[in-house]
Amino acid sequence: MLKILKIAIFTSLLCSLAPVTNAYAAAIFERLPTEIHANEKYVFYSHGLIVEGTNPTPINPRWGLYDFPKVKAALASDQYNLIAYHRAKNTKPREFAKKLAADVNLLIKQGVNPGDISLVGFSRGGEITILASSYIQSNDINIILLATCNTFMKGHAEFIVIGNFHSIYETSDGNGSCQFLMAQSEQVNTMQEIAISTGEEHGAFYRPMVEWVVPLKAWLED
Repeated sequence: MLKILKIAIFTSLLCSLAPVTNAYAAAIFERLPTEIHANEKYVFYSHGLIVEGTNPTPINPRWGLYDFPKVKAALASDQYNLIAYHRAKNTKPREFAKKLAADVNLLIKQGVNPGDISLVGFSRGGEITILASSYIQSNDINIILLATCNTFMKGHAEFIVIGNFHSIYETSDGNGSCQFLMAQSEQVNTMQEIAISTGEEHGAFYRPMVEWVVPLKAWLED
């Protein structure tokens, strides 16, 4: 039976949390590691559109600095291998989604449990993650979307999620709940969704804010 858990997290509940740091040094890969360990976990983080190109710290006039290096550092963990590609300018989402799918299928071929593989995507990176999910066709992969679900995806046959579905969205952002995406995805095993309210709109995910990093890493390390 499909289990849906929807949680609302507000800034006031998190104000006592310390800044996000890593207790142990953790490797961050810019490409798929050449040495694969079948008993380890692998996480792919796909950044937003603004980072495509050569600048890892671009500035949006409305939402400010997108600090890709700090986001990667905050997401790194000794519990899994973090792979975060820096996509080229004008990357075609479908083509890059096929690359992600090929990487995941290679991990599975080399013995990694599909349940130990997670694809995390923010905004355009989330769109790519959804497409990769449909190409991979594994019910055990973990798909985590950050501020991704836009109304243009409604009723679009290409936008379906397969596997274990997670979502975090900001209530002040135009990209809201992913419930409609879940409804049009017949091969979702479970869904967990968290709403945060920072007032930072889309920019809430430009930097490693505890409101979304803490629950995301809890999912990844579980």
